Amino acid sequence: MTQYTGHVEPHGAPATRTLDHLIITKMSVGEYDNNTYLLTDRSSGEALLIDAAAEGDRILDLVAAGPRAIQAIVTTHQHGDHWQGLKQVSAATGASLLTHSLDAGALPVASSVFPEQGSTYAIGSSTVEFIHLRGHTPGSIAVLYRDPSGHPHLFTGDSLFPGGPGRTTSPADFDALLGDLTTRVFEVLPDDTWVYPGHGDDTTLGAERPHLGKWRARGW
Repeated sequence: MTQYTGHVEPHGAPATRTLDHLIITKMSVGEYDNNTYLLTDRSSGEALLIDAAAEGDRILDLVAAGPRAIQAIVTTHQHGDHWQGLKQVSAATGASLLTHSLDAGALPVASSVFPEQGSTYAIGSSTVEFIHLRGHTPGSIAVLYRDPSGHPHLFTGDSLFPGGPGRTTSPADFDALLGDLTTRVFEVLPDDTWVYPGHGDDTTLGAERPHLGKWRARGW
């Protein structure tokens, strides 16, 4: 099996990371190189999808290759490139839809669960936690899996990338996002936390932590 690196090619084959209790599958979809992530609980086969961003047929093929259909779809934020495949995938699977209440109104399908800061959701015997990161959009959320036998895994949408926070459109929004990243992510999670962003390659909190001061100084 090829070692997981966090890199996937646009429109290319998915990459899979097998943990003791969870399988993480990453695939790039759509014209904006969006990452979609499938989290599958190994004991039950229940799965959660993060961002049905585009190419619903490819996402459904990815789901069909696993042991069971997805139980839930998390949309990390309201921007359209993160939900172009949502209507098709949700109709085909009947999955519960999870979106923060501040962003849910912009989606084409009504959500049924509204995660807040610190709330949790069970995928079989595995549990994920939600972190509200205000700034890129009002209701942006990250998904945190605290691996009981390893390091944490954090899915950040467009709120954190290798090299800095996601795009904001005002100084107030930037301050909000960097503030939440500082107090809700960097101050509470260890350096070996693996970060899975909404586009492009993965990183770790340890690789990004030394640059917090530079990000604040440059304002983006």
